[in-house]
Amino acid sequence: MYAVVRTGGKQYRVKEGDLLKVEKLAQDVGAKVDLEVLLVGEGAEVKLGEPLVSGARVQAEVVSHGKHRKLWHFRTQEEGWDRIRGHRQPYTELRITGISG
Repeated sequence: MYAVVRTGGKQYRVKEGDLLKVEKLAQDVGAKVDLEVLLVGEGAEVKLGEPLVSGARVQAEVVSHGKHRKLWHFRTQEEGWDRIRGHRQPYTELRITGISG
């Protein structure tokens, strides 16, 4: 069984046991999290929500917090002028522990 969940403005297709890096959540490591379920099922028995599936739950556990690798942003405007900036986006790593619905 798989599900499509929404968190941090993005959608992810998950199944039980998956590790998932999502936008940073304000939860402690080891905390349990319920995610919004947009679709759940498998094969011909797929339930599609409008927008959420009522009665469906995807449970996850916070494994860790961290930052992605650094992304560089280069900008040149005229000869002899350069600007270089870096950015590391924070994330929360989740382990999917259960899907019901």
